Amino acid sequence: MLMTLEGIDGSGKTTVWEGLREELDGPVTFTREPTDSWYGEAVARSIGDDDADPLAELFLYTADHADHLSRVVRPALAAGDLVISDRYSDSRYAYQGATLRGEIEDPMAYVQRVHDPFTRAPDLTLYFDVDPETGADRSGATNKFEAADYLTRVQDNYERLIEAEPDRFVRIDATQSPDAVLAAARDEIERRR
Repeated sequence: MLMTLEGIDGSGKTTVWEGLREELDGPVTFTREPTDSWYGEAVARSIGDDDADPLAELFLYTADHADHLSRVVRPALAAGDLVISDRYSDSRYAYQGATLRGEIEDPMAYVQRVHDPFTRAPDLTLYFDVDPETGADRSGATNKFEAADYLTRVQDNYERLIEAEPDRFVRIDATQSPDAVLAAARDEIERRR
């Protein structure tokens, strides 16, 4: 089973991912995007570049996702592991969909079409819900993807994704204490495992 953790920057999903690593046992593969591969390193460089071309950036993320699938996700699933990924294709749809707004007609749908031929859809997505201002404050707004106005567009895209696939997404109130958010995520995973 492939489970993904999604939400805007500052929603606490990475904190939950780290907590789950300590609490879950059994055959579990913990992974994340961007990855630590050279593709992921290229993505990290683009995040720090305010002048990066948004379409070129999309394809850096897409290359990282394709490598992640072939190198980590598909082999772990084939071995029978539960795979838990901190960010996955929905991040691309929401974030690059927001970045490409005004560049391409219906950018989120375009990004989804790019991924459709090769991606593997998650079985369950935990969506950590927090308002954009809180997310920006928590994340420190240290790069172009962490500003509250941008995160508002990203959150709108996540809402479109949730509306399109309500059975896949589980919304978790990320304004709770970190322990409560972790407990809610752990309980949901254990219930579905």
